[in-house]
Amino acid sequence: MQDSKMIPLVIFLIFLCTCALTPVTGYPSGKVTSACRSMRPDHGHAPQAEPIHSINVDKTIFNPGDRIKVTLSGSRFNGFLVQARDVENLDGSAVGSFALIDERVSQLLTCGGIQNSAVSHTSKERKLQVEFFWIAPANSPKHVQFLATVVEKYKIYWVKIAGPIISQPNTPPIPSKNHSSMIPVVPPSLHKRFSPAGCGSTKFCIRNPVSCDPEHNPKCFFLSFRKDGQSVLVEMSGPGQGYISFALSYDHWMGDDDAYLCVKEDQGVQINPAYIRGRSHPEVSSPDVLRDVAWRLEDGVIQCSFKRNIQIPASKERFDLGGSYYIFLADGDAKDGLLLRHQRQPLMTNRMYNISGFPEDVGGSRSPLIIKFHGAMMFVAWMTTVSIGVIIARFFKPVWPTSSLFGEKIWFQIHRCLMITTVILTAIAFVLPFIYRGYFSKRAGYHPHLGVTVMILTVLQPVLAVFRPPPQTPRRGIFNWTHWATGTAARIIAVTAMFIGMDLQALDLPDPWDTYTMVGFVLWHVFVDLLLEAHGFCLLKKAKTMEEDQVGILNSSPDEAEGHTFKKIVLTVYICGNLAFLITFLAAINQI
Repeated sequence: MQDSKMIPLVIFLIFLCTCALTPVTGYPSGKVTSACRSMRPDHGHAPQAEPIHSINVDKTIFNPGDRIKVTLSGSRFNGFLVQARDVENLDGSAVGSFALIDERVSQLLTCGGIQNSAVSHTSKERKLQVEFFWIAPANSPKHVQFLATVVEKYKIYWVKIAGPIISQPNTPPIPSKNHSSMIPVVPPSLHKRFSPAGCGSTKFCIRNPVSCDPEHNPKCFFLSFRKDGQSVLVEMSGPGQGYISFALSYDHWMGDDDAYLCVKEDQGVQINPAYIRGRSHPEVSSPDVLRDVAWRLEDGVIQCSFKRNIQIPASKERFDLGGSYYIFLADGDAKDGLLLRHQRQPLMTNRMYNISGFPEDVGGSRSPLIIKFHGAMMFVAWMTTVSIGVIIARFFKPVWPTSSLFGEKIWFQIHRCLMITTVILTAIAFVLPFIYRGYFSKRAGYHPHLGVTVMILTVLQPVLAVFRPPPQTPRRGIFNWTHWATGTAARIIAVTAMFIGMDLQALDLPDPWDTYTMVGFVLWHVFVDLLLEAHGFCLLKKAKTMEEDQVGILNSSPDEAEGHTFKKIVLTVYICGNLAFLITFLAAINQI
């Protein structure tokens, strides 16, 4: 919760007490078999040119079957990958196998179908030195060289650091070679902001907010595709602390998607294609499939553009741009070039589109429709029906003491109808997130736990009402207090859950507007409740005074009608106020 929300939240905590913890997510590392051949991490950044780490061996002459101790050392580093390769074919497969010395810091990998032919780190714990044994195979080449990739930080790493060459007896040594990687040229900069001209006529556009102008609105997220022969020109811009990206997907979920990243790095932007497997970090691919790459940074807005062929048959991870896909547009923070989990739901189109087909100008939503219904129904239930029902039951019994409706007093029938509506709305809204996700969310903090509690208490209320004792019996007082306590607890927990839910990714309402508005609703309800309590106290005091003066009693005095009229006016104003808050929230939900 942001600092700007703390002041109004203190007011809210007077009404109820709650706390929220933020879960911390870690990222495993070390299983890098996908990089066996290239030995290059998929970090999307250029490797460092001059190595500052070294590889040492305990002997340079070997026979098949020998165990040679290998040491990798240098300044502190997080990750590493070490292989031995034939000097005459350094781009080929690894040779030999490794044996571990310390299983806590290193692990064996299978590369090129050869078991234990590489060794890598087990965790991101920083190291100064690692040691292991290399076992020469029976069919070992005459000359073998050790190569190492070392990662200091996500965007600071060295690829294929050349180690010592070891040789079999009676073979002439060969000089070591420099195998440094070339650093790609930084893309040229754009010179002006993207224009929405042509959206819907010559190019396919996605804009958020709808119809925003990226030329003049720095908060506009903009993505366009313009077909150019057998290629597509892509333009993307938006406010981003670390990166902006888009992905093409066959479904509503991130995972198994063709993605494109524009990551802010120092004073430039790295532009790379990537592939997203499941809910993991994007696997950055070679930028060779992109051309005419350009970028621009200004006033916190990241802009990037590139061209790619509509079809790239050689890569299954690059989707055919002639097909139809859901389109995601995401932004977030990055640390040392590593993309952090986005703090809000990506923008997603409401249906599949062919971006190289008929040009359209569309928007999107950062909240799935089913989650919007979940939030809307909870707001209706706990901001309107339950609040009005409680006010009527508490203060309006004397207003309609004898009037009946279908055999029951009017106040009771209204109260019961509103509460049954609350139960139905809550039950439907409770089920919707499980239909959407299919499981109990682990990223929503306390919100789902509070929701389960509210659902239990909500169902418990009508069950208790079925066993309500008759009036004037000893157990009626116990029921009244139990009924009041259960309902009050449900309302407090429900409002707490709504406070938390408004800032979850799936329904992230505008900050800090959502907190101020919810606090306003709570204060509005407390104010009306206290007003009616004070009004009742004054009437009771006046009634006692009249009895003492033997003038009459309130039940038959003109002041009774005046008091009832005041309550009806307050109720009308209260209902109008609740509806105003409700409409405001529903409009906000519709906009995200």
